[in-house]
Amino acid sequence: MNTIPARLDHIVLATPELAATVAEFTRRTGVVPAPGGVHLGHGTRNHLVGLGGGAYLEILGPDPDQPEPVGPRPFGVDGLAGARVLTWAISPVDLDGTVAAARAGGYDPGDVREMSRRRPDGTLLRWRLTDGGRPHPSGLVPFLIDWGAAPHPSASGLPVTPLRELTATAPDPGELRAVLSVLGTDLRVGEGPAAFSCTLDTPKGPVTFG
Repeated sequence: MNTIPARLDHIVLATPELAATVAEFTRRTGVVPAPGGVHLGHGTRNHLVGLGGGAYLEILGPDPDQPEPVGPRPFGVDGLAGARVLTWAISPVDLDGTVAAARAGGYDPGDVREMSRRRPDGTLLRWRLTDGGRPHPSGLVPFLIDWGAAPHPSASGLPVTPLRELTATAPDPGELRAVLSVLGTDLRVGEGPAAFSCTLDTPKGPVTFG
C-alpha cells in the first residue's frame, strides 16, 4: 500500500501553544513554517509547510490576538495537553457527490459547511468542508474539503518538507479501511489505540510527528 493516502489535501498538527510548536518544528526540521492566516471568529490561526504532491501540513492553534470564540475552537485545541497529529483531509473531485456516496455506503462524513481564513496579505480564502464523520469522530477518518475557486495553500510558495509516510493505528483496522474505501482513499493502519504518525523528509533527516 502507498504510504501517501490518495487525494491527500493536508494533515492537521493541532496544538494548544502555536508559537511554541512552530519553534519546536523549526528546531527539529530546520524548516520555518510560513504564517497561514487567521480563522476569523473561530479563535485560531495557523502556519503551513508544503508536503509535496499538492498537499501541506497545517500547524493550528489558538490565536491570542482574537477574542474568545462563542463556541469551542476547532479540533478541541484548548483541551490538548500538547502538539498532536490530530486528523487529515482529502480533496475529492466532487465533494457533494462523495458525501452522498459515503452515506449510501453506510458512513456519514457530516454536514458540509463554509469556512474562511484571512491570509497575512489580507486575502480572504473561502472553502467548504465536512464537519466531522459519524460514527468515527476519532480523526482517523479524514474530513473532506473543496477549495472551489480559492488558490490552494500548497501553491502559495510554502517551504517544503516532503511527506515520507502517514500511518495510523486503530482498535479495528479492518473496519477503518472499509470506511476509507468508501471515501476513495487509503491509509497504512495497524492495530492499537487510535493514533497518527507522519514522517517528513527534512534538511535534518527524517523527522516523525505523532
